[in-house]
Amino acid sequence: MPLEKKSDCYPTEIKLHKKSRQLVIFFSDGCQFNLAAEYLRVYSPSAEVTGHGSNSAILVTGKENINIEQIEPIGRYAVRLIFDDGHATGLYTWPILYELGSEFDNKWAQYLARLKEAGHTRL
Repeated sequence: MPLEKKSDCYPTEIKLHKKSRQLVIFFSDGCQFNLAAEYLRVYSPSAEVTGHGSNSAILVTGKENINIEQIEPIGRYAVRLIFDDGHATGLYTWPILYELGSEFDNKWAQYLARLKEAGHTRL
């Protein structure tokens, strides 16, 4: 069962582990999420990935070995993740990061199902 969305939660610490390609986020409510760079890349909130209309999300493939090169703070509400494939247009707001963490199991299963349906396999 997904956790409640908490719009008032904010990260108290964000750590990038390049070797394991994980972003670890600690939130003010005590939740901690370990999110793989691949997961963050395929669920980027950028228009390039989300599409330009409802139900128009783009299936991103081939990102199994992607890493995050840099984390750029954007005000007091978001970060920009700069990936080693050059993608840097999505702003990960605190609610988006919390949602990606709390709904990981469901979202990852959806992604794998979409890959399979499209005939793609992860390496």
